[in-house]
Parts: sequence; C-alpha cells; structure tokens
Amino acid sequence: VQLQASGGGLVQAGGSLRLSCAASGRPFSRYVMGWFRQAPGKEREFVAAINRSGSSTPTADSVKGRFTISRDNAKNTVYLQMNSLKPEDTAVYYCAAALDFTIATMSYEYWGQGTQVTVSS
Repeated sequence: VQLQASGGGLVQAGGSLRLSCAASGRPFSRYVMGWFRQAPGKEREFVAAINRSGSSTPTADSVKGRFTISRDNAKNTVYLQMNSLKPEDTAVYYCAAALDFTIATMSYEYWGQGTQVTVSS
C-alpha cells in the first residue's frame, strides 16, 4: 500500500491542524493505521493508532485530549486532528500501515513520506 500524508504547516501555539493520509494500492480497510512523529535529534515516536473499524484509537499520553485519529474507509484516508498545539508538538509527522493492531513502530510495514508540523510560541 502507498501512503501520502498532507496537511502540515506552521501554526501558532494553541492553534489546530488536520493531517490527512491517503492510501492506494491495496484494500485500505484491511490495515491498521497509525500516526508517528519525529522531532530533530529524537527517535520516531508513536502518536495514535486506529483499528480497521475505527472503534479503537489508542493515543500517546503526550497528546491525549488534544489529538484525535479517525479514518474513512470509503475514502481510503486516515486523519489526525490536532488541537491546542504546543511548540513541543513540532516534528515531522508520518502515517503508517500495519496488519496487526499495535502501537509498536517496528511493526508498521508501510510508511508515508512525512509532513512537517511547526508550532511557534
């Protein structure tokens, strides 16, 4: 499956952004989807995941209550709504697909190219 992330940009602290990730190539609904991020000098970290039906959405403690993951299987797209953004949310955000429901980065087989999110103070 091929993944194309979009929606990043520059936003002030307290603002919002909505990331999108469009999938193509294989049936989207068979994949668990996740969002990850990587800040300069840091390891890539889990942000949120969503199971095939959208009924389960584990989220990292650092973004809980501010970020929401969702998916539209008819549009082959997964979203990450980011509210109340903080400067520490600045990172490249990646969407990824896996066959197993997991939050482990290494278990995700397919990755998008990343989209930059910069939050100014």
